[in-house]
Amino acid sequence: MPDTLVTIAYLGAGLLFIFSLAGLSAQESARRGNLYGMAGMVIAVLVTAFGPRVDAYSVLTGALVIGAAIGATLASRVEMTSMPQLVAALHSFVGLAAVLVGIATAMDHSKALYGVEANIHNVEIFVGVFVGAVTFTGSVVAYGKLQGLIGSRPLLLPGRHVLNLIGVLGCAYLGYLFVNHGEYFAPAWPLYVCTAIAFLIGIHLVMAIGGADMPVVVSMLNSYSGWAAAAAGFMLENDLLIITGALVGSSGAILSYIMCHAMNRSFLSVILGGFGAEEGAKPGGASAQPAGEVKSVTAEETADLLRDAKSVIIVPGYGMAVAQAQYPLYEVTKLLRDKGANVRFAIHPVAGRLPGHMNVLLAEAKVPYDIVLEMEEINEDFDETDVVLVIGANDIVNPGALDDPSSPIYGMPILQVWKAKTCVVMKRGMASGYAGVDNPLFYKENTRMLFGDAKKMIDAVLTALK
Repeated sequence: MPDTLVTIAYLGAGLLFIFSLAGLSAQESARRGNLYGMAGMVIAVLVTAFGPRVDAYSVLTGALVIGAAIGATLASRVEMTSMPQLVAALHSFVGLAAVLVGIATAMDHSKALYGVEANIHNVEIFVGVFVGAVTFTGSVVAYGKLQGLIGSRPLLLPGRHVLNLIGVLGCAYLGYLFVNHGEYFAPAWPLYVCTAIAFLIGIHLVMAIGGADMPVVVSMLNSYSGWAAAAAGFMLENDLLIITGALVGSSGAILSYIMCHAMNRSFLSVILGGFGAEEGAKPGGASAQPAGEVKSVTAEETADLLRDAKSVIIVPGYGMAVAQAQYPLYEVTKLLRDKGANVRFAIHPVAGRLPGHMNVLLAEAKVPYDIVLEMEEINEDFDETDVVLVIGANDIVNPGALDDPSSPIYGMPILQVWKAKTCVVMKRGMASGYAGVDNPLFYKENTRMLFGDAKKMIDAVLTALK
């Protein structure tokens, strides 16, 4: 295939990736955005496979068959509740690929470069390996935390910021030794030592980040993987890989900024870590002391409240995802809307463990897009709401974020559900959320607690409504 045709095809694939990102920006067009992305990737793979640089088709065919089989198996078996873990695992693959491409490029002595040209090439290799190594191990740790293999509590080593700084400065010095050689055949040992240090930096960075910040971590690692892919594109002189990596890296960085803004936290504070406790930890400390009496209700009483309500807002959280309660919840929503109630869903930017996680789960259950609203669109409406149903959410509805300066989540914008006439909170028990702090919402006069598995309780409410 001529180089000109390859360039044109890569340009078309790049445009499709841009259309894909534009489509994914809204729920109504997300399916179309996915189709654009798939089409772009098919073009990219085929053009690369039949391009002028590929001649070992037996190896390439074997890799494609094995990779496609693994991908198809994962896609068919992974539940939506495990999608954050899958995303973290995929990020690790991108990081490891960048490391391997960088090392292989450094070992390639088929051409000789000298002077400035050699230095630029070596910079591309070194930066790609460093970013890829941090992405790889950071994503592996993120996967372990999301999967429950590693505790969500942050690992706060003494002088952790100094350790990170020493590691980065050490890698910078190794990069100087690797790049400032003046020839294409740079010494390999600084690259290998930097890879090992970068692996440790990736582990330490994510280990120091608590469970409450894991949605931002996943988004951050998505950005890292994009920049690692772009670096690999420079090493391979592949324009499409550069474009795609830049798109993923920049979009991931923007999303991370948006999520940090939603949590009233700086991006740097998340990177440096230290916020959040183990998921489901029992409340402890002074803020954990009961602030009143907890009032519990039954599923039948909850159904009575919903039956008489003219306005209902449902706030989903990760507990809904774990219990797979979105399906009976759709039936409840449909039944209430048929009776004339105004039912809407309120989505906090960091609800769940992945950006957009709640939106996808609700769309999967066929909840109409137009009644699923973001926090800034619906937060002012709680005053005029009869019943709010909070399902498996905790920190994103914690009043302490507004009125308790001692709370770790103080300043984080939250859904002000307690302003409704009645707030029903569905939880298995009184355990705290990711941030590990007690929630005063549970003790408010207009709050009712419906204890039990979310799916079973929603099923019971549905039966009572019918």
